[in-house]
Amino acid sequence: MNINDIRSQFPILGEQVHGRPLVYLDNAATTQKPQRVIDALTDYYSHLNANIHRGAHHLAAVATERYEAVRLQVMKFIGALSPDEIVFTRGTTESINLVAASFAKAYFDGDDEVIVSGMEHHSNIVPWQLAGATLRPIPFTDEGVLDLEAYERLFTDKTKLVSVCHVSNTLGTVNPVQRIVEIAHAHGVPVLVDGAQAVSHLQVDVRALDCDFYCFSGHKMYAPMGVGVVYGRDRLLKALPPYQGGGEMIEEVTFQRTTYNRLPFKFEAGTPSVGDVLGLGRAIDFMQEVGVDNIAAHEADLLRYATERLSSLPGIRIYGTAPDKAAVLSFLVGEAHPYDVGTLVDQLGVAVRTGHHCTQPVMDRYGIPGTVRASFAVYNTRAEVDAFFAALERVLPMLQ
Repeated sequence: MNINDIRSQFPILGEQVHGRPLVYLDNAATTQKPQRVIDALTDYYSHLNANIHRGAHHLAAVATERYEAVRLQVMKFIGALSPDEIVFTRGTTESINLVAASFAKAYFDGDDEVIVSGMEHHSNIVPWQLAGATLRPIPFTDEGVLDLEAYERLFTDKTKLVSVCHVSNTLGTVNPVQRIVEIAHAHGVPVLVDGAQAVSHLQVDVRALDCDFYCFSGHKMYAPMGVGVVYGRDRLLKALPPYQGGGEMIEEVTFQRTTYNRLPFKFEAGTPSVGDVLGLGRAIDFMQEVGVDNIAAHEADLLRYATERLSSLPGIRIYGTAPDKAAVLSFLVGEAHPYDVGTLVDQLGVAVRTGHHCTQPVMDRYGIPGTVRASFAVYNTRAEVDAFFAALERVLPMLQ
């Protein structure tokens, strides 16, 4: 893997911040975009802009063909059985909201429980509360490892669904999703997996995981913002009612009744973000050319190196030390507020995330207001890790 060649494909990495070369370590929030993804957007709006599926003219036909080709590409990328199991959304948040709203209409009866992990992003908590469910969180250890024995004890005759993150956006923990699914299915309960933090770091195979739903966003895997995916088993998607009403999701409409389109269009009301979907296709091309296993190995090396460097600094507390981790490093510097740390290192050209990372229950678990989070992607280097620690060492005296 030629890291210089990879970096050359990302124009933003040549930017300067406060007069210093940008060191971008906020990849868990969003990844930067390779030129081919940017070009896909420009090409679509310059040469192909048309609404898809309903037009008889050339532009509409070509745009539709390319859009549906990306659906097939996503299907193969995550190991689904059929393109009908791939629903395009605006991102993971909308994907989970879609499943929660539709699943509740189909299966909730007013006394329902959903098992989640204690490390979920708010986007995998609030939609289930809006749907009327009582949440049963799986506890986790100080290291950030889920307690699977406690998980098994959470099932009751009210349990309708298990919804867990594949990778924690705050702790970096790679959860044992396959085992979580096995346990749930033994109880006759389906499983949704929030894969927002997994698809850019791991090879995802939904059939191997045996999950019932898998949700993820494009913008965390080098694709544009505003596009995401719900994978759902064909039989479950057929059983769920539509999430939204409008164009494309209908078969026939009268003032007396409406019948709905076939899968996956039943869940894709309105004009989709065609350019962003095409950009998603180019992002998948990029990831497959580099190799997902190569990406994972490179990021694992950066995480090991950064963890060793961080552990050597005085007053550092690391949160999330599970043995199986993705490229996320959350920490605090003494008693300093994380925002102060993030602001100071930003002045030295280093971009990190600070705050509760939309995981307030995690922060409550540790009794802290938030953390500093450095997260890595394929284009990051050990030299950038060194620059990050040079910045930290420079600001440490200011924080004491």
